[in-house]
Amino acid sequence: MSASDLSRDDAEPPSSRLQFSVRVSDGVPEAQLPNPDLMQRWVWHTLASSIESDNLLQFEVSLSVVGRDEIQALNREYRDQNKPTNVLSFPSDMPVLPGDTPAEGLHPLGDIVICHDVVVAEAQAQHKPTEQHWAHMLIHSVLHLLGHDHIDSDEATLMESLEVSLLAELSIPNPYQVSFET
Repeated sequence: MSASDLSRDDAEPPSSRLQFSVRVSDGVPEAQLPNPDLMQRWVWHTLASSIESDNLLQFEVSLSVVGRDEIQALNREYRDQNKPTNVLSFPSDMPVLPGDTPAEGLHPLGDIVICHDVVVAEAQAQHKPTEQHWAHMLIHSVLHLLGHDHIDSDEATLMESLEVSLLAELSIPNPYQVSFET
């Protein structure tokens, strides 16, 4: 089974509960990216596994796929690290937007920025399918938008276990047990 197959039904199609937009920077080869619908399914898979089943919120997530220079500039500005990185997550601090009731409003979770070049290079270096690494990076970043982090070892252990579990449900092997042999 590939990363495009969900091994469980996530209750609703993502478009009914998730507004997901993808922006691709100039110079990023769009033909090498996973299908946007597939990326939306990975985002929804993470949300559906992380939220209360009776929660009526509609979620909004934006994804920007950028090159090395853009991710390095963002990493320098927001994390004081002057180097490219694979993914940055920017959780929204916005309140739930009005609906009929607060539970039915639109909840902007935040923005994700992924560097195509770094993700592809990491997948090659780790000898794993690029699509599986994309799935991992999106799941990882959505967990950040939901408030998870890996700053201390307890948080890192929890976040990694969530990632491994979510990926396993997609029939994707544990990315932390990848062989780095050449």
